[in-house]
Amino acid sequence: MNRTVTLAQGAGGRQTSELIDRIFKAHFANPFLTADDAAVLPPPVGKMAMTTDSFIVSPFLFPGGDIGKLAVCGTVNDLACMGAKPLYLSCAFVIEEGFSLESLERIAVSMAETAKKAGVFIVAGDTKVAGRGQADGVFITTTGVGQVQDGVRLAGNLAAPGDAILVTGDIGRHGCTILLARDDFGLEAEVTSDCAPLWQLTEAALKKTKEIHVIRDATRGGVGTVLYEIAAESGVGISLKSEAVPVLPEVDGVCRMLGLEPLYLACEGRLVVITPKENAEAILEVLHRTEEGKHAARIGEVTGEHPGRVVLETRIGAKTFLPEPGGELLPRIC
Repeated sequence: MNRTVTLAQGAGGRQTSELIDRIFKAHFANPFLTADDAAVLPPPVGKMAMTTDSFIVSPFLFPGGDIGKLAVCGTVNDLACMGAKPLYLSCAFVIEEGFSLESLERIAVSMAETAKKAGVFIVAGDTKVAGRGQADGVFITTTGVGQVQDGVRLAGNLAAPGDAILVTGDIGRHGCTILLARDDFGLEAEVTSDCAPLWQLTEAALKKTKEIHVIRDATRGGVGTVLYEIAAESGVGISLKSEAVPVLPEVDGVCRMLGLEPLYLACEGRLVVITPKENAEAILEVLHRTEEGKHAARIGEVTGEHPGRVVLETRIGAKTFLPEPGGELLPRIC
């Protein structure tokens, strides 16, 4: 059998069926996955959330994860940000002719393992093979459906002056990991991606209190971009204390050498949580009991001053506007 993906495996005939059976059906098997044209599923109780995302990370394999793990985490975390328990995922693959079958199976195994950890079923999918040069290895698109928990209302326009701003762990690791994995600068550092599914962490916080206004997944553009988005949507100002923002020394060192701002480096396992300040310590206590939230921290507050802007208080007490995000810091990171 060929060791790489061929155009025939994307043509819809016997070779396509063999590829699906060997790689995807073998690892994604669950009670809802069938050979029919669509999955038939029990509906969520109450409101449901739905999201879709595409993943084109380069390199597809990186310390702490791969494109398969990233595809599951990115989608279930988007559902979690709406207070929705992830239930079902679909996934579509665009695979370049010549891509290693061994690598493809590794990606499928990673997706299956991550889906199991997240408590979500992969129920449907699609496979296309592009000619050489028409894609870059493998692209994955995932769509997720989740059940919104009773009494939860989360939105980017609900932040209010006086709210506390929390982050669920150290920031910038995913973006730094991808940068180092490309080896464009000849730098070495022991950094791994923070890529992780976050529903269990979110569920723990929401069980403690439903009085949370905003939860956002700080992916492309990092925490800084997320805060600018929330400031614009809610018509509020954001005040951050730079010393309170958790950054690993290795990530900080790379950023200093390259002139990067950790607040704008991507995360794939970190949430920004905005809640009334009286709930902040109780939520942090709950987060600290989880593996993904053990380094959660309060990093600032929502204010009525400078609507739409983020103010950063430096280590020496000076205050400055955090530059607004612009351009593409690192392409192809998720």
